Amino acid sequence: MKTKLARIIIAAILLVVAAIIEKDTGPTLWQTFLLYLVPYLIVGLDVIYEAIEKLLRGKAFNEDLLMSIATAGALSIGFLPDSEPQFAEAVFVMLFFQIGELFEHYAEGKSRRAISSLMEIRPDTATVLRDGSEQTVNPDTVAIGETIIVRPGERIPLDGNIIDGTSSLDTVALTGESLPRDVCTGDTVASGCVNISGLLKIKVTKNFAESTASRIIDLVENAGENKSKSETFIARFAKIYTPIVVAAALLLAFVPPLLQQGEFSTLFPIWLGRALTFLVVSCPCAFVISIPLAFFGGIGGASKQGILIKGSNYIETLSRLGTVVFDKTGTLTKGRFEVCAIHPDKCDEHLLLHLAAHVERYSTHPIAISLRNAYPNEQDDCRVENIREIAGQGIKALVNGIEVCVGNSKLMDTLGVDWHPCHKVGTIVHVTIDGTYAGHIVVSDTIKEDSKEAIRRLKAIGVDKTVMLTGDRAEVGKYVASETGIDEYHAEMTPAGKVAVVEGLINTGNRGRTLAFVGDGINDAPVLARADVGIAMGALGSDAAIEAADVVLMDDKPSKIATAITTARHTMHIAAENAWFAIGVKLLVLVLAGFGLATMWMAVFADVGVTVIAVLNAMRALRPPRRQ
Repeated sequence: MKTKLARIIIAAILLVVAAIIEKDTGPTLWQTFLLYLVPYLIVGLDVIYEAIEKLLRGKAFNEDLLMSIATAGALSIGFLPDSEPQFAEAVFVMLFFQIGELFEHYAEGKSRRAISSLMEIRPDTATVLRDGSEQTVNPDTVAIGETIIVRPGERIPLDGNIIDGTSSLDTVALTGESLPRDVCTGDTVASGCVNISGLLKIKVTKNFAESTASRIIDLVENAGENKSKSETFIARFAKIYTPIVVAAALLLAFVPPLLQQGEFSTLFPIWLGRALTFLVVSCPCAFVISIPLAFFGGIGGASKQGILIKGSNYIETLSRLGTVVFDKTGTLTKGRFEVCAIHPDKCDEHLLLHLAAHVERYSTHPIAISLRNAYPNEQDDCRVENIREIAGQGIKALVNGIEVCVGNSKLMDTLGVDWHPCHKVGTIVHVTIDGTYAGHIVVSDTIKEDSKEAIRRLKAIGVDKTVMLTGDRAEVGKYVASETGIDEYHAEMTPAGKVAVVEGLINTGNRGRTLAFVGDGINDAPVLARADVGIAMGALGSDAAIEAADVVLMDDKPSKIATAITTARHTMHIAAENAWFAIGVKLLVLVLAGFGLATMWMAVFADVGVTVIAVLNAMRALRPPRRQ
């Protein structure tokens, strides 16, 4: 890029010098030609070389060839009888073409830097504990099960579980969120996060190639393989368009002089000049540069917000979303049980939770874990004895000599206890103390904080329909749908059932509108692959879901779906602006060129000027659109 800029500057200076010499000394035609040939070759030799190289590779028609033919013709037209030399114009066309290329490289470089900055999230080294000592090694040599040490300020090199230490993590590179995440022993951490405060010892759960940071980089690097329909159209367009333009220019140069009355030698230079102007105008630079650049910028802009789009074809699909279908667990809900209500009867809340947590002390059931998490002072002086599990019903135990029973309604019926149901939706854990009903605790998978906001934003930006599919009970599905504002829900679904519902929605949906499925689990992989666009939760989602999905939300926030849609629409809008602007200007100047009314300066603007404007417009795709 620096070399190109230097050549442009030197050629521009020599062009000015040539113009001054031509004006002051009045050299001969050949001397003038040589004066302008020097800056022309300095600025345009690589274009001519590219044209010849592509021609030898079988790519006969390309923009470099168009530019080479047009400018070479402009240089030679002055030697035709009764023709005005256009040496300066030829150099200017090539100069401005190179300036356009320079803008393209700068804009593309900015897009690539926005994406390649993600490469920094993958550390080059890891500190591993081996044979009782710390060793600094390449991360890809660390095996699953080994322990790594991450100090404050360092980036976590591999996914794992914290076995010692507490800290805060900067997750902005993965999720786009600036708020640090607090972690402690037992928490799962992803590679790519920066350790802010405390020293962490982490047991590695995934090798380097399979860790989060490596997966993200792989997704972004391969995003360009999935071309959008617009880009495919551009490739087809260039193959057809270029030979047609060259043929039209040849016809414009030779046919009118042959058909008009008058000397061919007199008329030919006039029509040759028009044909050369026609060639310059017809270069499809704005198409082949700015539209793919807009898509590339859109992918980069989305990645900065924690949204990974695997290809520009999915930008088009996202921009036309009409229906969004959600999985429930882990997508709209947190995917883990939590105590959400305590309803004591004949005792206080603290005692009820205290006794239930002690009875469930040694159980590995998710309900037991949620009870223990809700009562952090489990390791007190209480004596827990005679623990006995009743299959399918619950657990009995003596806590400081008091018999406590914790379980479901079947256990209460077995004990002959007069229990009462709860109005809240969730798993109801009943408790008795010495044979007397003491109340119940409600445990449920809690709804994510921004799930309701996600549905509101989707409706605000024009999504026609939101649907939730869940394998959970009907009352749970109804509750989550009503709390979040989902339009329609289907409960007790199998993976095959989810696919069938999605296929039905696709077949009955509005023409031209697409469907997205949002999920996080292994069982969501088939329906993620079946939807027009599959969206996976990247932070907690399964590898199978992330692999099957087309878009990955790195922070697991469903509200980011609306952000992805607005980013896609913003990108498509920019691409459409570039296409219509380029078409309009080129058609106007091509018509003028055909009638001999277009100057070479109009041709320069229609080609290079339009390209520069379109490239600058395409760079807007890097900036996130205004949130709705």
